Parts: sequence; C-alpha cells; structure tokens
Amino acid sequence: MSAQSLNQADGDRRKAEAIALLADRRELYVLRGRRALLSALLATGQATADDVRDVVELPNGINPKCFGAVPSALAREGIIRRVGYVPARRPDAHARPVSVWALVDRDAAMRWLADHPDRPDDQAADQDGPQRLLFPYQETATPAGLTAGAAE
Repeated sequence: MSAQSLNQADGDRRKAEAIALLADRRELYVLRGRRALLSALLATGQATADDVRDVVELPNGINPKCFGAVPSALAREGIIRRVGYVPARRPDAHARPVSVWALVDRDAAMRWLADHPDRPDDQAADQDGPQRLLFPYQETATPAGLTAGAAE
C-alpha cells in the first residue's frame, strides 16, 4: 500500500470522525438540515447546501459547518446521491463549489421524514461541548519584513 493511499485512508477516517462528531454535537440542527434537504429533493429532485441554509435557522454561536454532516447518512442509506457541483449561491460563500444532491429513493425519503420528525429547541441538550471544525487550522501572522514588496 502506498503512502498516498495510507494518507487518503487516514484523511477519510478523520473526515468520517469529524462528521460523526458534528452530527452528535449538533444533532437537532443536523436533523433539521436533513429534513430540509429531503423536502427540497422531494419538491424539485435536486438540492444543495444552499437550500438547507435557506430553510434552517441557526442560533448565534452555532457554526453552519455543522450542515456538513447533513447528507452523509442519507447517501449511505441510498436515499440520495451526489450528481455534481455548482457554485454556492450565498455571497458569503464566494461561489465555492457545493455538492448537488439528487433523490434516489422517493419512498425511502418519505419514510425517513416520517421516522424523524422535527423536535422543539432543546438548547441545553444540543450544545454540550464545543462544535470543533471539520478541518481546524491556525492563521499565522507574517512578519512585516517577510511580506512581498517590503522595504529592506
């Protein structure tokens, strides 16, 4: 096995763990996101994260990156599948590519919605622990003397 495939496997594992953590820590909002995604798919056949963001309101302090956990379980269950990418519609997303999801199994989507009703807000239960980021990073300041065009 090559180092690249080991790195890919490790990256896939870390991504799955981070998505599971988001789904657990922000369960209510992920549930609402899944319901919004399936509702949009049932209405139009295709949907993106923008459709979820249009419908599901997040309280202050909840990072919208929690919506990254929305499609994974539905795709694993064979209810939806990714069919491509489009630029995000929201100005704050800077036209970055977002997945386009298509409905694969209409009956399964209807059953999922029936089996997973919306719940009232329960902020104490849904905000245990920090959300954490899917891909954490730290910005570092560039020393003034090392910036492009700096006078010597």
